[in-house]
Amino acid sequence: MKIISAKCTISAVGPNQYPNTGYPEIVMVGRSNVGKSSLINSLCARRALARTSDQPGKTQTINYFAINEQMYLVDLPGYGYAGASKAKRSEWGEFITNYLRNRYIIALIVHLIDLRHDPMKNDKNASEWLMKLNIPYVIVGTKADKISRSRRPAHIAAIRKGLMLPAHVPALIYSSETGEGRDELWHHVRSVIAGQK
Repeated sequence: MKIISAKCTISAVGPNQYPNTGYPEIVMVGRSNVGKSSLINSLCARRALARTSDQPGKTQTINYFAINEQMYLVDLPGYGYAGASKAKRSEWGEFITNYLRNRYIIALIVHLIDLRHDPMKNDKNASEWLMKLNIPYVIVGTKADKISRSRRPAHIAAIRKGLMLPAHVPALIYSSETGEGRDELWHHVRSVIAGQK
């Protein structure tokens, strides 16, 4: 996909700040430090569109990135950050849950899982809950460049098994470092949006 314009337009802390443009929203979900911001930068071919950090828990708002004035990539706070207080984790959880349940214009949920590791308990819980929303859903195995090509199919198969993914749920492989998987993910995003028109 050719990116003509990409910019962070809103960092929302509540529903009254969500945009009302009507653009479909592609939502990035995953554990803290799984690579959501890096994936957004890679998808948009921008180095610093979304802020990245080696320190987990940095994203604490719902960040909207307007792409070609046609859609939003939406970066959610990561789950599973042990460094946050219990009260803060509860607050983020309620904030994210309400957004995902009530935001009528979500076109696709992109659930990021670190390809190097089997899904953790909170990955499994998130996947089960997300699939019940009946919103188009895709798994993306991140950090593929850390795994040899010959081992990647086994790793993505382990993720599918660990999350008990139904056969119709796609599971893609992605490297934000090399851009591998970028065309495949954009193709999936566009096909989902086209199918909803």
